[in-house]
Amino acid sequence: MADSVFKSRTLTNIYDEIKQVYLTDNRPWILGFSGGKDSTCMVQLIWNALSELPREKLHKKIFIISSDTLVESPKVVEQITSTLDMMETASKKSNLPISTNLVRPTLEDSFWVCLLGRGFPAPTNLFRWCTDRLKIRNADRFIQDKVSQYGEAIVVLGTRKDESGSRQQLMNLYEIEGSLLSRHSKFAQTYVYTPLRDFTTEDVWNYLLQNKNPWGANNRDLLAMYQNANASECPLVVDTSTPSCGNSRFGCWVCTVVAEDTSLKNTIESGEDWMEPLLELREELKATQDHEKRKSIRELKRRTGQMKLFDDIKKKAFEKNIQDFKTNDSKKERDPSDPYSILVPGPYTLEFCKEYLEKLLRGQKKVRENGPDQKMNLILEEELHEIQRIWRMERGDWKNSVYQIYEKVMGEKLPMMQEDLSGFGSVEQEVLEDICNKNNVPQLLVSKLLNAEYESQGMSKHSKIFPKLDKILSEEWREDIDEIIQDLKKQKQDKMDLGGQKIDVD
Repeated sequence: MADSVFKSRTLTNIYDEIKQVYLTDNRPWILGFSGGKDSTCMVQLIWNALSELPREKLHKKIFIISSDTLVESPKVVEQITSTLDMMETASKKSNLPISTNLVRPTLEDSFWVCLLGRGFPAPTNLFRWCTDRLKIRNADRFIQDKVSQYGEAIVVLGTRKDESGSRQQLMNLYEIEGSLLSRHSKFAQTYVYTPLRDFTTEDVWNYLLQNKNPWGANNRDLLAMYQNANASECPLVVDTSTPSCGNSRFGCWVCTVVAEDTSLKNTIESGEDWMEPLLELREELKATQDHEKRKSIRELKRRTGQMKLFDDIKKKAFEKNIQDFKTNDSKKERDPSDPYSILVPGPYTLEFCKEYLEKLLRGQKKVRENGPDQKMNLILEEELHEIQRIWRMERGDWKNSVYQIYEKVMGEKLPMMQEDLSGFGSVEQEVLEDICNKNNVPQLLVSKLLNAEYESQGMSKHSKIFPKLDKILSEEWREDIDEIIQDLKKQKQDKMDLGGQKIDVD
């Protein structure tokens, strides 16, 4: 166990170091704030240190950024937003050059657009698509914007070497000899400062509880939140080395990377029973990772329109991953001829996405009725519109199913976008289904071709549509799975026979 930082340093010495780094240059600071103990301690240290400087020396900007993935635990969102508001007000009163910023994923990167719109499966350790889209890209955009504006920037984080052996190794890797700054893992014109690098967990809590919070929050409320949820902090993520924030961490309530979300369960057991629908929705998503369940809710064709064999390495990883499920089904010996053991599973089926969207909206209705916020959103209106757009253009849903589901559950109409009112509708879809069934042609194939043609209306050169049509027609439209598997195996063997050429196993 590491020794307390205060055995070798005084608080005055730590404040002096912060002031020294701040006064060295004109590069703005970007402070990563997650609302947890480490980032709160880091911001409070900097706030108190800079408050000792004369006003004329407070010459450069400090940007505090927090990430809202839009699927954060509601208690964490409430804590972060109220804290940022308090910081903004207090910094103005204290004449500190501090501003707060809440960064969110873009619409196309949001969790529900990816999962329900595009059919991405619930994240796993093998396919953890959420971290980059919901967290890293948001922070990256903000950092790049400030680097573009100021030339260089310093990112200040509450990371500690005491967190884990891997964290210590990573921090040591990017250290610059003779400097208090480290290299950023991604951006050449960005540096990292970690004032808490030598703090232990006990040091963090001792500082928070023995020093008054300068923006008016009560640090004992933060301690109570940790005690109620039995959780640790989910840091602002700036790279993929940061572990998942599920399990015992405050993080996204939809997290399926871990087996069990104990913090959400503990929060409910501590009296926040209005959050039970969130836990039920999360557990249903987790259940979709079971191999037997996959067969009924996952396509065999991938979003590229092709089918793909498991390579040997990824198949072993896949087999190991499903052992996380302790159900009777996952313990059964699986049929080696089962297509779902041979082919890489594709996106969720449209039918599953529709069913889950209905459950999600029912959950939203319940938390509004029983929770503290009657306007709480589990999914945003703009996400619903984008999901419908994707369903229409990529999945052949001309019936505007999102709007039908919304009205069915919420008892009111969701205002439709102009693009949803024009083009093909329910009547056209019924006619198309009838024609395709009679002629034994995939309905999705024809709907994609028609959508491409409709989108291309008004183009100056209609020939631009040809690459789109070629891409659609080159997708796998055969229905004989055994034939497809045999063709894929033959293609793989042919590549190997050509002299050991590298095979694409992504």
